[in-house]
Amino acid sequence: MKHTLQRQLRRLTSERPYQIVAASAAALAIATTGGALLAGTDGAPATQHTATTVAEMRSDTAASRGDARDASPSASSAPTTTAPAPATSAASPAAKASSNPDLTRKPQPPKPPATKVLDYDYQAQNTYYNCGPAATRNALSATGIDRTQDELGAELGTTEMGTNSALDTTRVLNAEVKGSPYRTRMFAGTPSPAQMDQLQADVVAAISAGRGVVANVVGDATDTNGGWHSYGGGHYIAVVGYKDNGRTVRIADSANAADPAYWITTIDLANWIATRGYSA
Repeated sequence: MKHTLQRQLRRLTSERPYQIVAASAAALAIATTGGALLAGTDGAPATQHTATTVAEMRSDTAASRGDARDASPSASSAPTTTAPAPATSAASPAAKASSNPDLTRKPQPPKPPATKVLDYDYQAQNTYYNCGPAATRNALSATGIDRTQDELGAELGTTEMGTNSALDTTRVLNAEVKGSPYRTRMFAGTPSPAQMDQLQADVVAAISAGRGVVANVVGDATDTNGGWHSYGGGHYIAVVGYKDNGRTVRIADSANAADPAYWITTIDLANWIATRGYSA
């Protein structure tokens, strides 16, 4: 082997430059192989060393490729971006309502005022028996309806004997007021506490809506100022206001122009209506 290397080196000195480069590479390969062969002094065949060297070279190459592969970012290790979830649509009114009990509640009507008196046009009755037409006229004036006592007397069927009942005043009031809002309530005898409460509620509802109430009374009653009012044969009055949430009511009385209005408790008014009725 030594003599072979010497011959190769002598030949390289006589070759051209590009041949020298190629020959140098070949000599290097031979020297490397030779060195490996010479290193096998332990008695192992030279081919075993060569195979080991090639295996090592392949192993190194595989390792270098693995290192390169690990160094380069892979698809699995590359940062991933998650597409934003589509925005959910706004909750429907029904869903909002079910989640918020306040939205399902029906709006409540405004609470009636504690005190209210209608702006009405008072007129005393023009005959002793025309209290029915006069009370109906005074109540209608609060809604802006202008009728004479004679016109209303004809509609009510009023005679010298007076007007029959609250059923007649309700009928005529509904004929004049849009929507026919009036209802008749009759007392067969002394009113019960429930009937008194109903009278109070009816007066507050009617007055709050801008409507006067007509009541058919009989007997005696005392107002809040101590005034005494007596109608043994029966009489019609208009209720045109209230205070203290309806516990006291304002009366427009057509019987006496000198005493056209006064306050009376709702309980006293209920007892005054006993055996008769009212339109509210």
